[in-house]
Amino acid sequence: MKFLSKFYIVIIFLILYAPILVVILFSFNESGSLSNFTGFSLYWYEDLFRNDEALTALKNSLVLAVFSSILATVLGTLAAFSISRAKNKYYRRAMESVSNIPMMNPDIVTGVSMMLLFVGVAQFAKAGSYLGFWTMLIAHTTFNLPYVILSVLPKFRQMDKSLTEAALDLGCTPVQTLFRVELPYIMPGIVSGLMMSFTLSLDDFVISHFVSSPDFKTLPLYIYTQTAHEVKFSMYALCTILIFVILFLLIAVNVAGSMGEHRARKKAGKIMMGGK
Repeated sequence: MKFLSKFYIVIIFLILYAPILVVILFSFNESGSLSNFTGFSLYWYEDLFRNDEALTALKNSLVLAVFSSILATVLGTLAAFSISRAKNKYYRRAMESVSNIPMMNPDIVTGVSMMLLFVGVAQFAKAGSYLGFWTMLIAHTTFNLPYVILSVLPKFRQMDKSLTEAALDLGCTPVQTLFRVELPYIMPGIVSGLMMSFTLSLDDFVISHFVSSPDFKTLPLYIYTQTAHEVKFSMYALCTILIFVILFLLIAVNVAGSMGEHRARKKAGKIMMGGK
């Protein structure tokens, strides 16, 4: 049974990571062929960085991901704080359920509904060009919000209420308590929500497809147009770079989360000792 369980795990991981390994391997293939590996080369990476359109799409994606993730993190943290402080349990449960609906909603439904919303607002305002960076920023911030709330809200629930009471007893104002006690404690959840928002925004295609314009094209949209007919090996190089960026972000989230929890526990201990 032990052998079968290990064998099963190996098969599952092969199914999950074999496509990723193929992309990484053949991004270094000198011949640009999937039939045989002729030699290690960085030619396709050089070809990628000579492509101005790809670099522009990468810059657009990074700018959009940074701004949308920051906005979603700020708004989502405030929403989680408000939900956790709600005294009416029915209202609190209703808000939690409503905040989870966008995550369960199909992306294509979200994309079409947002496009119709932007079209309606543009017609009402009699605006000519309405789709572009700002509509994508609104859309990405919107679909990132529930993930931030889901990351931050459990941290508010896990926090010991006596920490806030001890800080208030020691002379802190409610605002000082929020910034000195509560925010450091929930910081791992905030960082996790921020990184999750960044990665979701970086690789979103479906929603971006409906709310984008030809003047502002993100990386997933560019990759789709390049691979619609024939896959270029420079796209393999681009996907490999994205894989390692996401891997780095995952490691950073785990390290930051563990360090944040350690600092929060130390600070909580100091507050409790001060309260005594």
